[in-house]
Amino acid sequence: MIRRGTQSELDGVDVAGPSDAQPIVFVHGAMFTRTMWAPQRDALSDEFRVIVPDLPGHGSRSESQFRLEPALELLDEVVETEADGNAILVGLSLGGYVSTAYAGRYPEKVDGLVISGCCPNPVDTMELLTRANGALSRLATRSDRIERGVERLGKRWVENRDLPRDVEREITDAGFYPKQFGEAGAALAGWDFRAAFAAYPGPTLILNGERDLVLRRGEKHHAAAAQDCQIKIIAGVGHVCNLHRPTAYTDTVRTFARRAVAEYPRG
Repeated sequence: MIRRGTQSELDGVDVAGPSDAQPIVFVHGAMFTRTMWAPQRDALSDEFRVIVPDLPGHGSRSESQFRLEPALELLDEVVETEADGNAILVGLSLGGYVSTAYAGRYPEKVDGLVISGCCPNPVDTMELLTRANGALSRLATRSDRIERGVERLGKRWVENRDLPRDVEREITDAGFYPKQFGEAGAALAGWDFRAAFAAYPGPTLILNGERDLVLRRGEKHHAAAAQDCQIKIIAGVGHVCNLHRPTAYTDTVRTFARRAVAEYPRG
């Protein structure tokens, strides 16, 4: 049975699952919205309290631009309001960087951390590349024609996945926000996310798509920096692996969350 998310008291946040279950907060990537986690929300809400917010610049918050500090403030409000101050975090791409920064800043509030598609650390040479890619993205999406083209590509990509029709519609109806690629590049450049990853003492999982070659760069170095980290690879898929093989992604997160609950009990 599909469990639709319910609206929380916070705008742009859906919640599903038992109120007394272990909370998991899913943080989406650039261009998508909280609806990209619909397969995981529906599958995991029988066992966990699943919480999915929109980041600044996306979905219900599209009138703003993405910035890291407001994203961290938002995530903290979500954790405090909907997760009673502690949660497992799962983030993909931009959401993985946000989740990593949050875990490094508030380790006592994070019961476990899963990140996907965010192993490159945007410092030193990578800072220059990140800034350059962000600038190019911002320049390109000044054109309404290019922006609409990227939105169409995003919609077509989702429609070509093997997703239930209602989940597909939920994701595409929420829209796509390509301008935030450039905003995210500028916001992340220069932040030492590997240091934040290393500072978090709890259980961590790097969960990447096998074909996500660019954003798997530094994967082993990233894992080695952490205090308790595993690497899992989903075969045959690329960057947005939670939608390309949703069952494999969900099952891996479920296993990790059960381990985190068993080995690192709350409180």
